[in-house]
Amino acid sequence: MPEAPFFNVAQLLKEPIGATRNGRVDVLIAELVPELQERNATGHLSGQVRLMHTIDGVLVQGDARAEVALDCVRCLDPVSVALEIAVEETFVPTLDILSGQIIQPEEEDRALWIDEHHILDLSEVLRQDVLVALPLHVVCRPDCLGLCSTCGKNLNDGPCDCLVDSDPRWTALRDLLDRAGA
Repeated sequence: MPEAPFFNVAQLLKEPIGATRNGRVDVLIAELVPELQERNATGHLSGQVRLMHTIDGVLVQGDARAEVALDCVRCLDPVSVALEIAVEETFVPTLDILSGQIIQPEEEDRALWIDEHHILDLSEVLRQDVLVALPLHVVCRPDCLGLCSTCGKNLNDGPCDCLVDSDPRWTALRDLLDRAGA
């Protein structure tokens, strides 16, 4: 069962600098990265993370893997893509664990803030890492023929019955190729 990538670090922040905790990340890709719902992405992102109390806050290091099903950009068939993600970020507290005083973090990126309930949320960091790890153009195979621009048939399954209008400017070249036996 998928788990949200949230970690309560209150106890870790009370411990000496250098103290660590191990955690597990397991989240649905479509929930983590809503932008991928348009691309019909499916799969889980899962892995291990290590949280370490540092002088600045909590350092999160870990690796996560996902097997994501995306659509081929040429023929729209599903393609399985393996993603490898390395996480290494420092999260800063917004509330002093001992005094209860509010801290204004120097870190501008709110995704790297530990909230007032001492919850560290890895969602945004993982979302960005998944988007960076995704290939720009997923192709089911290098020689994918794609779809017919007229009828939409998948040309990998065989030719379609559409008439191809040839450009008359290429006739001389086509005749040369026919005479050469190509």
